[in-house]
Amino acid sequence: MYFAGDAATIDKQGFIRVQGRVDDVIKVSGHRLGSMEIESSLVSHPAVAEVAAIGKPDELKGEHVKVFVILKNGFEPSDELAKELKLHVRTTVGALAVPEELEFTPSLPKTRSGKIMRRVIRARELGEPIGDISTLDA
Repeated sequence: MYFAGDAATIDKQGFIRVQGRVDDVIKVSGHRLGSMEIESSLVSHPAVAEVAAIGKPDELKGEHVKVFVILKNGFEPSDELAKELKLHVRTTVGALAVPEELEFTPSLPKTRSGKIMRRVIRARELGEPIGDISTLDA
């Protein structure tokens, strides 16, 4: 068996429908949220340069959203800005997508091709083994 990292369903006719990447889905209170939706919302804010969203285990909700935010030049991390960014997500995506945790960070781990390595971020955050990082851009 090979784990490709994609979520898929098989319909009544036997067709396989790819739903997306497993690491790109955050399940909050039974609702499946795409990390890209949350990230796109935040990147549309004038203060945000880049962002990564992950799901963290939550006793009540199953998972909750945590985001790691890189700010554009000229913006400084603050509690007020964090509240503004959470409100922005609430307005553009919805209440379920509002990050419970928001961390300002100077950088995010990426592959050589520039993709954010959410798997590495999640493993670090949860204290789990990071696994293969041969594609990590040094």
